[in-house]
Amino acid sequence: MIRKKIGKSYLELVQGNITEQDTEAIVNAANERLAPGGGVAGAIHRAAGPSLWEECKKLGGCKTGEAKLTSGHNLRATYVIHTVGPVYSGRDKDSEDLKNSYKNSLKLATEKNIRSVSFPSISTGAFGYPVDEAARIALETVVEYLKKDGVELVRFVLFGKKDFSVYQQTLQKIGTEGRI
Repeated sequence: MIRKKIGKSYLELVQGNITEQDTEAIVNAANERLAPGGGVAGAIHRAAGPSLWEECKKLGGCKTGEAKLTSGHNLRATYVIHTVGPVYSGRDKDSEDLKNSYKNSLKLATEKNIRSVSFPSISTGAFGYPVDEAARIALETVVEYLKKDGVELVRFVLFGKKDFSVYQQTLQKIGTEGRI
């Protein structure tokens, strides 16, 4: 595990399973229907149980870059923040949408007084975002947010060694200043 203090908050990098995190909220890298699927979304829905999908159906979906909140159901986390990252196309809009996924998830956490949040690497699975570019965007966005706002802990939960290594190297380059 890597842990850095940023302002009054902490940023952590861990290798593990997002469904097992003890943070107050975990973030679901969702599809626009908020439906169970593969990857992170499938794992979260399986661990939370069918009642999560029942609650998600009532939310009317979620657009790319937006964030919506449900309870955690059978998860250790009290809440699930659902956000839809971009399907990678190589256009400038992709990076803006990815930033918004992180920013809007953190804003929602702040609004709901959620003090600790675990994120996966959004859009880097089936949505095809290159991990090195996604890590830079994710970490820069989160570091900037933590410098001025009230979430006490943001944890990035990386499933594989390769992704963990990319995030670790990117965080070392960024430092606590927030930019490479």
